[in-house]
Amino acid sequence: MIVTLNVNYSRISDVIEPDHLVITPSVPVRAYRDSYGNWCNRIVAPAGLTKLSANGVVLDSGMPDPVLPWLEERAVEALPEEALLFLLGSRYCETDLLTNIAWDLFGKTPPGWSRVQAICDYVHQHIRFGYDHASPTKSAYQVFHDREGVCRDFAHLAVAFCRCMNIPARYCTGYVSDIGEPPPYSEMDFAGWFEAYLGDGWITFDPRNNKPRIGRILIARGRDAADVALTTSFGPSTLESFKVWTDELSGSQDGASETSEQR
Repeated sequence: MIVTLNVNYSRISDVIEPDHLVITPSVPVRAYRDSYGNWCNRIVAPAGLTKLSANGVVLDSGMPDPVLPWLEERAVEALPEEALLFLLGSRYCETDLLTNIAWDLFGKTPPGWSRVQAICDYVHQHIRFGYDHASPTKSAYQVFHDREGVCRDFAHLAVAFCRCMNIPARYCTGYVSDIGEPPPYSEMDFAGWFEAYLGDGWITFDPRNNKPRIGRILIARGRDAADVALTTSFGPSTLESFKVWTDELSGSQDGASETSEQR
């Protein structure tokens, strides 16, 4: 198995208690960083029940995701080379099938932040969320036609639309807390969102929630969900239980505790 469950290297200076991977029964673990810089572990899981867990504490500013409406798009010829990959179609983001649709929908929107936000607004308003709509094979094109999905499907469709409009976009997975949100709180899960390249850097957008959130902690980035699967099994396996929680810790500094457990 390949396991991608650790907080991303970009937040390493915020890690107060490292979220070391604990495996029961104990097996050797080999760690490495993939081509996107994500922390990964590889193991050989024995027959029978295997428990994977991680618990850590991450310092967070306590501020919501930034809103920067003045940011502009960069012309393709002015983009840095590392952003060009995220203009291309990928496994779950079929730009070839969605380009004409994207330009019909968003071609007249103001370029830059406003265009990406218009894409997020459209996806948020037209896709119905529900865990019973989850499918490991559903792509952005299917989401557009089915009009239903989970957070990864919202992100895939928005990523594909951005790429069709010549805006680099990359898929993200991680923790999104309920800090600052009114009850009732939703059941915790790993979340999918995306980053678009605007101005001189990557900016967070979340078409599923479509509002700034507090305590967003990144695990991994890639072209789409195929690059950032939490677990990849080379052989038959069955997920028997899955639990995620993100809690705010009391104290003199703002912080968030992220815990994940799978069996």
